[in-house]
Amino acid sequence: MSNDKEVYILLTDTGTVLTKIIRRFTKDPLNHASIAFDSDLNEVYSFGRKNPSNPFFAGFVREDVRGSFFDDSMCALYRIKVDQNVYTNLKAQIRHFEQNQEMYKYNLIGMLGVVFNIEWERKYAYFCSQFVATLFKRSGMELVDKSPLLVTPGDLQQTCRLELVYAGRLHAYTGFDQMPAAASSYRTA
Repeated sequence: MSNDKEVYILLTDTGTVLTKIIRRFTKDPLNHASIAFDSDLNEVYSFGRKNPSNPFFAGFVREDVRGSFFDDSMCALYRIKVDQNVYTNLKAQIRHFEQNQEMYKYNLIGMLGVVFNIEWERKYAYFCSQFVATLFKRSGMELVDKSPLLVTPGDLQQTCRLELVYAGRLHAYTGFDQMPAAASSYRTA
């Protein structure tokens, strides 16, 4: 009997100006990373916009992937099985971020460090993929063989530790899409 739990990594492209700028440097089609604790994506966390209309007010967020901000988003959803200890540690860290979210900011400077391959750590500041990689590392499981300060969403997409569950329109996956799902979409979960 296995006590393994499933955790999900959601990579998205929201089409925002910041996403387009990031894509210019990374060359990756999906440039935002989140962690989810259920396949229905009801419990999704990341570092991003606190207010969808203001890119400068950012930090730790619980994301509503069914909201209008994600209307035209493409995504890839990955699954990883973790043991109970890792799962418990991940959830405890999320609780800490929720309880202390006012002290956490978005690490835009750290993101610039990635471009120049410089580990630029700032206390209480994360960018999205740094946040996801840090959560796993602190829980005893590394997703990528590099410092979380340099991890990009593309690195997460390339790791063999994650299993692809779905790729296509995010709202097609969540059931909130008004348009037909893209022909290349598939769902295995």
